[in-house]
Amino acid sequence: MEMRVSATRMELQKLKARVKMAKRGHKLLKDKRDELIKEFMVLIRKNKDLRILVEQKLKQAHDSFLVARAVMSPEMMEEALMGTNERIDVTHSSRNIMNVTVPVFSLEKTGSGYAYGYATTSGELDTALVNYAEVMPLMVELAQVERSVELLADEIEKTRRRVNALEYVLIPELEAGVKDISMKLAEMERSNASRLMKIKDIVRAH
Repeated sequence: MEMRVSATRMELQKLKARVKMAKRGHKLLKDKRDELIKEFMVLIRKNKDLRILVEQKLKQAHDSFLVARAVMSPEMMEEALMGTNERIDVTHSSRNIMNVTVPVFSLEKTGSGYAYGYATTSGELDTALVNYAEVMPLMVELAQVERSVELLADEIEKTRRRVNALEYVLIPELEAGVKDISMKLAEMERSNASRLMKIKDIVRAH
């Protein structure tokens, strides 16, 4: 898009100032984008490790639970699982990563957990419940990391578009405007100098 500006020295100075500001903004945005990408890659690796661990824990818990259900009657299983006064609440806060607000989830447990008699239950049930208890905070952390990854990905894309807009559109347009005004001013100076020479020649002739 061609810029329409007045060919004056004041306009030239304004454009030069805008070029300087645009280049400074471009550098800051590139730095921000690079730091966001670093944080993003750290979270991606953490997300992968957490997902593998959660899937392993869930499989172990599920396998143990299936064995326990196979050796225990439905009534014994229901009675054992109902015997708890434990309560788990998820609390939510936030933290800032390069001006991106990401969630922080945490678990708050109250109560004493399961209190069933060991004589009527399977050891596999104990194993299953221990694994489920261990995987719960990991699942909450995984949800936190995955949401953070989504938010950072959105911000990286927005920042990338701004960087490209400055680098390939605004800055070239401003620099073209500076060049155009400079050429017009130089042409005007040459024209004025030529007229002055002609006036001097006329004055000398008289």
